[in-house]
Order: sequence, then structure tokens, then C-alpha cells
Amino acid sequence: MKHFKIDFQPEIEAIIKSVNVCHIAMVDGDKPYVLPFNFGYKEQTIYIHSGKGGRKSDILRKNNNVCISFEKDSVLHFVNEGVACSYSMKFRSVIAEGKLHFVETNEEKIEALNIIMKHYTGKEFSYNLPAVEDVCVMKIEISSFSGRKRGY
Repeated sequence: MKHFKIDFQPEIEAIIKSVNVCHIAMVDGDKPYVLPFNFGYKEQTIYIHSGKGGRKSDILRKNNNVCISFEKDSVLHFVNEGVACSYSMKFRSVIAEGKLHFVETNEEKIEALNIIMKHYTGKEFSYNLPAVEDVCVMKIEISSFSGRKRGY
């Protein structure tokens, strides 16, 4: 089974929109650091949120280059059950690269939080000011996408 590159942007976006968790890689000096995130997606931008401070924030304030991984439909596949080399995975995946920016204004935070919530619930919400001020919201402007699939 061959890997196939996905060039069709609507197919890439369909994968992103169907995934519940993305993994974001960042660079801590000379070491990679990867974390899972809930997210929202709109117009080639990924929105995430977290608590304020910590290692992640320290890293991203020094180097805002990130790589994001999305994966779905992973299924073990084999041609011959008794031959180890005949096993492989069917999958669909997208890798996105971009620059992360911290969202500072409450208005922008609320807009980003609603993009995230729409991803999971399809609804918008209202937020109280202390909660908005106490959350760290980030947006990643995507500079490139690459998609792959195998078996689909």
C-alpha cells in the first residue's frame, strides 16, 4: 500500500475539522517539546488555549515556530497475518507549520474561544470577564500544510 500526498485543500481541512486533538511541537533551545491540545480551526489559523505560564509559554515566547500534527482513521492493515512485513497502518494525516502568537485582548480571546467551542459543540458561548482574563489564548497562523493518506 502506497502513501499518497493530499494536495486538495478541502480534503486537508476536512481532516483537521474531524480531529479532536492535535499535537503541537515547539523548540526548547535544542530540544523538541510536544504537547496535545484541544483546538479550533478557521481560515488557515489554529486556535488553542491553556493556563497562563509554564514551560510551554516560556518556550513559545522565545521561539514561536511550531509544527502541528493531525491524524485520523488509523487502522492496522495486513496482507498476510503470518508475515510481519506485510503489516502497515491505514491513516490520514496533516502536518501544518506556522507561527504562534499570544492573543492579548479580551475581545479576540472570546472570538478564539468560540472558534474552539464551535469545533466541539457547534455552538457559541458567553464568557465572564475573570475567566477570559485568566486564560492564555494563542493563535497559530499556518504557513504550510502537507497531507498524507494510506489505504483510503
